[in-house]
Parts: sequence; structure tokens; C-alpha cells
Amino acid sequence: MGVSVLVLAVFLQLVGGMFARDVHFDENYGVVWGKPDHVETWYRGRELVLLLDQASGAAFVSKQWFGSGFFHMKIKLPRGNSAGVVTTFYLTSGDGDGVKDKAHDELDFEFLGNIKGEPILLQTNVFANGTSGREQRITLWFDPTTEYHDYKILWNQNQIVFYVDDIPIRVFKKLTESGVPFPSQPLQIQASLWHAEWASQNETDWRYAPFKAHYQGFDVSGCPCATKQCMNECYGQNYWWNDIRELNSAQRQAYEDVRRRHMHYDYCAGHTPAPECSFNS
Repeated sequence: MGVSVLVLAVFLQLVGGMFARDVHFDENYGVVWGKPDHVETWYRGRELVLLLDQASGAAFVSKQWFGSGFFHMKIKLPRGNSAGVVTTFYLTSGDGDGVKDKAHDELDFEFLGNIKGEPILLQTNVFANGTSGREQRITLWFDPTTEYHDYKILWNQNQIVFYVDDIPIRVFKKLTESGVPFPSQPLQIQASLWHAEWASQNETDWRYAPFKAHYQGFDVSGCPCATKQCMNECYGQNYWWNDIRELNSAQRQAYEDVRRRHMHYDYCAGHTPAPECSFNS
């Protein structure tokens, strides 16, 4: 990353830390699946550890649903040979057991583990009205297994933006007038650690189990909303994140730098790009 981008990232991270509220896990979240010994609470509930072995993974969900917001989670990924191990943080209209209806909406961070020495890929995806196939994958410019990094999703009436440590890595504009589906129903925050053979070309080495994913940052900046009837209220100007309409010049530079240096796969690079691709590059 360029020097100016790094300076911006450090500044924003410091400022963001000033306003983050120290919240116990149980205040906003609950465990939804996994064996009891596959979830560990540390530091009086200010850190949660999910474990994965051949018997089980684990997951947690927010107690509320939301109609807009600027959501975040600090995550430290499993170390060592983690091929086939998927660590997630996402928003979804599906229930806590992973059941999705035909018109479900979802905004994904998925970290695809790999063998030691090979890059862990960060996959983002946008589901809207059941439409999927919008995967993008990037390599990261740091080791996500050695310390916490902050992963954020802005979702308002104008756009969806994915951030890594305040650096925007993906922008998805609202283009419903052009026939592009956009999330339009309440979403719940979820996070999980699970096994998926498709996530790596290498087999999972269970000798390294249990794999551990660490989570912090359980404060939530979102508009509570459990039904479609309150969605318009969540787009109101009384919520500060709804004023974010465009990347500023420094964010745009950082975003373009990520796309140029770290893009590993982009669905928009296909032979027939989706209609939104020309607006979100």
C-alpha cells in the first residue's frame, strides 16, 4: 500500500477507536449453533473464540435485526494450516440456522483458509432478492492470523461498502432503476467458523484442530428494524451513516490501490459482465 493510504488508515483507525463502545458479547449477540465447548468467552465477554474440529463448528447472531447501518467486527483468523476452514462475518435475511428463502438478501465477508505460507483469501458477496454470483476475492496486505483487524459493512439507501481497517475494498451502488437487485429487507448480523471443501484446493489437515477464530467489537451502529414496514425509517437522515453517499478522494485512491494490487477474482471480469459492474469499478 502507498504511504498516503497507510497514513489515512492509521488516522481513521485511531479516530474510530475513540468512538467505539466497549460492549459485552451478551449485550447484542447470542450463540446460535455449535457444541458448548466450541465457544469460549474471554476477558469478561469482550472477546469470543469460536472453535472448529471434525465434530463441530460454531456461530453467533445479533439479537436484533436492522434496516441500515455501519456494522463492524474485529477478527483474528485461525493460524497454521487452515485449508478448508471458513471464518465469516455477514448480514443476512436468513434465520440463525442458515435457512435462506428464495428472495433472501445477504452481505458477506468470508475468509478462506489455506495451507501455511499460502495467502488467505477474503471473499465478499452481495445477495439481493435471491440473486447471487457476485463474488469478489482479494489477497490481504497483512497477516490476518497474528492480530485483530476491523472489517466493516456500510449499508444505506445509496450503496453498500465493504472496508478492511477503514480502507474500502468494494463498493456496490444502488441501481434498482437499472434492474439491479439491492437488499431491501431487514438483516441480522451473523458470524461463524465452519468447514467447506470448496474453500481451498488443499485438503483440511485436522491435526491442526481445533481451529480458533477470535472476535471482538460487539458494539453495533445500526437502525433496529424487524419488518419491511420500518425500512424507510432506517433510511432517514437521523442516522449518520445515511449521509455517506460517495468515497472521498483519499478513500477512492485507497480503493483503487486495493483493486489494482490485491484483486484475485472478480465476477465482473467475466465475458458478459453484470449491469452493475460498470458503476462499481
